[in-house]
Amino acid sequence: MAWLSILDYRAFMKLLVFGLGYSALHVSQRLQMSGAQVTATVRSRAKADELAQVGIAARLFSPDHAGAEIVDDIAASDAILISVPPGESGDPVLASFAGRIAAAPNLRWIGYLSTVGVYGDHAGNWVDETTPTTPGKGRSRLRTTAEQAWLALGAHVFRLSGIYGPGRNQLVQLASGAARRIVKPGQIFNRIHVADIAAVIEASLARPRPGGIYNVTDNEPAPPQDVVAFAARLCGLEPPAEIPFERAELSPMARSFYSENRRVRNALIREELGVTLNYPTYREGLTALRALGDGPPA
Repeated sequence: MAWLSILDYRAFMKLLVFGLGYSALHVSQRLQMSGAQVTATVRSRAKADELAQVGIAARLFSPDHAGAEIVDDIAASDAILISVPPGESGDPVLASFAGRIAAAPNLRWIGYLSTVGVYGDHAGNWVDETTPTTPGKGRSRLRTTAEQAWLALGAHVFRLSGIYGPGRNQLVQLASGAARRIVKPGQIFNRIHVADIAAVIEASLARPRPGGIYNVTDNEPAPPQDVVAFAARLCGLEPPAEIPFERAELSPMARSFYSENRRVRNALIREELGVTLNYPTYREGLTALRALGDGPPA
């Protein structure tokens, strides 16, 4: 694997994305604007046809199907971004292509999108990249195992906090009537605007450090009910009534998020990668999204 220093990597970079979800699509579009050529895997032919309209070559990939053309894509790629979650049987990308990725002749960068959930519960205390991982939830344990395997291949690991952005935020929840102010005393969540995720990935591509781990989160962990209240004020609405956590009707997955409480530091992306967040708190992020039209009609 050739870890090369490329002065203007974006102008001709070939990026292969495994799993083109919400975050990975925003990363891809940002790099496309700088001239990168993007190929991505998807699970359906309909999604592949949709991506062709925005200049992204798509390949079908699932744990049960790995097209032969992906092998050629790996060999031709300068960078690979993995946004596919692991399953009970492990990481599907590693299961299908670990050897090919390790032997890729042009590859200078691998990125793996993980989660701050790998830290587990810290009773509201601060964690950073040096904090040992103690995942409590099953899906976070799977992420931790996948992280270690990707780090062994020289990947950069990005631990993402709660992701929001266009079409996915509390303003949209207010518009649909789904917003709730659930209050669990002392509970905070960490979050990050999707545009800032893309900025961090771009900065890492410019300054690769194989094996690096980065927390990708904004500057201000905050109680979830405060975020909903701020979104309501932006829309000129009264915030939804507070609901005590004990009385809230939540799915098992939603309830599990409240079982862990931590504050995540982001100093490394700022100090090592030189990233200045466009949306350092939820206030700047939601204000910008409201200006773009998210939320109830004015």
